[in-house]
Amino acid sequence: MSNALVIFAKAPLVGQVKTRLCPPLSPEAAAELARCFLVDTVERACRLPTVKVYLAITPAESESLFRSLLPFPVAYIAQRGISLGEREHNSFVDLLQHGATRMVLIGSDIPTLPLPHLQEAFQHLEDARGDAVFGPSSDGGYYLVGMRVLHPELFEHISWSTSSVMADTLAQAQKHGLNVTLVPPWHDVDDKDDLFRLVAELRQSDSDSQAPRTKTILTRLGLL
Repeated sequence: MSNALVIFAKAPLVGQVKTRLCPPLSPEAAAELARCFLVDTVERACRLPTVKVYLAITPAESESLFRSLLPFPVAYIAQRGISLGEREHNSFVDLLQHGATRMVLIGSDIPTLPLPHLQEAFQHLEDARGDAVFGPSSDGGYYLVGMRVLHPELFEHISWSTSSVMADTLAQAQKHGLNVTLVPPWHDVDDKDDLFRLVAELRQSDSDSQAPRTKTILTRLGLL
């Protein structure tokens, strides 16, 4: 059995990433913060034993940029599709073609995600009775989705980028008789409220090893 973790990532270019953080951040600061999120998230993921880490990138021609930022043993695939659902679906297709038998997908803007949440997701996928596993996020979506075999219906009829994504997805699962398990909720960083929650979380953290690059830039920006 082969465990694969794919991290969705957009090239951290000024004016093209984390635009909902502007203000309070400048486009330059938002792009630098996105780079820190990316590196911290990938570094943490690479600590997982017996898991092959992939990066699903966009745009496809930005692989050299990602390689320059990420000195970690990751493989690269390109995101394919228009909607988020299409891109997630196609990434699972690609992982299956690479021989993966337990697949988990997360974003690149969750630098403090506890590794036990990821480990729990893979553990759920060891149970043949389960069809999918999700990690709900505080905005009504999900930060994690995992499967052993592809269930395209979980990406259909979803109002993407809305607060009903998780509810829509669970409704699809119920409609098609799929057995879905949830791991503990967590939060990604999309807007200023998410940013300030991350700052508060890092202030309370005693571990210097938790999201070190993210901590450094937030400190430099005067937020931490």
